[in-house]
Amino acid sequence: MKKLALHWQILIGLTLGVVWGFVASSYGLIEFTTDWIKPFGTIFINLLKLIAVPLVFVSLITGVASLSDVSKLSRIGTKTIGLYLMTTVLAVVLGLVIVNVVEPGKAFSPEKREEFKSQFAATTEQRSSAAAAVDQQGPLQALIDIVPDNIFGAMTSNSSMLQVIFFALLFGIALIMIPKDKSSPVNAFFEGVNLVVLKMVDIIMMAAPYGVFALLAGLVVDFAGDDPAAAVELLLVLGYYGIVVTAGLAIMMLVVYPILVTTIGKTKYTDFFKGIFPAQMLALSTSSSAATLPVTMERCEERLGINREITSFVLPLGATINMDGTSLYQSVAAVFIAQAYGMDLDLMTQLGIVMTATLASIGAAAVPGAGVVMLVIVLQQAGIPIEGIALILAPDRILDMFRTVVNVTGDATVAMVVAQTEGQLHPPVLEDVGLHD
Repeated sequence: MKKLALHWQILIGLTLGVVWGFVASSYGLIEFTTDWIKPFGTIFINLLKLIAVPLVFVSLITGVASLSDVSKLSRIGTKTIGLYLMTTVLAVVLGLVIVNVVEPGKAFSPEKREEFKSQFAATTEQRSSAAAAVDQQGPLQALIDIVPDNIFGAMTSNSSMLQVIFFALLFGIALIMIPKDKSSPVNAFFEGVNLVVLKMVDIIMMAAPYGVFALLAGLVVDFAGDDPAAAVELLLVLGYYGIVVTAGLAIMMLVVYPILVTTIGKTKYTDFFKGIFPAQMLALSTSSSAATLPVTMERCEERLGINREITSFVLPLGATINMDGTSLYQSVAAVFIAQAYGMDLDLMTQLGIVMTATLASIGAAAVPGAGVVMLVIVLQQAGIPIEGIALILAPDRILDMFRTVVNVTGDATVAMVVAQTEGQLHPPVLEDVGLHD
């Protein structure tokens, strides 16, 4: 008998968790759930926190070190990385604008938000104290805080993730600059460690269905208490949150990318869309940019007329570091959770979310469950209770499908723009394959 795919197992786990929460609230099993089921959700959260620092650290070093061939393609490489960073920052900012305007987290009743807020009063008080301390610091203190004075000290706290990212980037760049015969053993070491860390993520994600079950059961019980009807409010607000994320992703797909394709790429968006559509559908079904990569490359070369020299560099790099959909989702999810807990995020904290989500997306490449792992980093950097992840797990599978489509479309958009600026886009190919009929 064929084993169910992990995402189906997670969906089953979260469904059973919600069902168990309702049953527990209805039949007086609240204490049992809190004492004997909810702790397994906490353990799962701890496992995600455990792997966050090594995952980002090693992924960034190996990712930057793999760009050693940029010396031969410096112009193309600079354009590609610049465009990827630009679209990622744009996606994060777009997500923050939408979630701050619509405020889906405030759709919870004031009573529930006060309940959440009191539940994490210590965290809120700690953030208030930190904010007060920041007010007395200079304008460049945030920049100073990015540079660690002790990398081992920074690695002991997930809240210092920006410092870890800074050191990893510096290490990777230095690795490129030393002689290849000296850097090769170091590269081999970190590539091996990277494989080990990715395998650890695989092992942790095997426990995801059970962790999700425990998280959702505990969440519903905490939310509903002995009144099951109160949990209906939770499900409605989650639906509202899902609509907000989907709207942001739709703007990227239907506004941002078409502007780049038509103005710089000099191509009709309908032609671009027809050419890349099969890759988008594969991304929708697999939720994996890496799994979709062969089809994305084939469609870009044969249907969009992008030279192979461009696709072979830009698209694999994009599958590794370009996560527009994931970054947008992280920014919306982080602020949504903060709103649910009655926390007001100031401008500097939200700018920190932009920076963290952008840089963390570089390390999110092709890792199962990477969106959740990277969201842990964003939440901790912003001082938002990561237990709030339980709030957004229910609709996450569907949203994961949509954001992967955006990731893949973003990769193809940048490939087309770079190809056009390099004179390596050949529109006659579009005619040859009948995309203009």
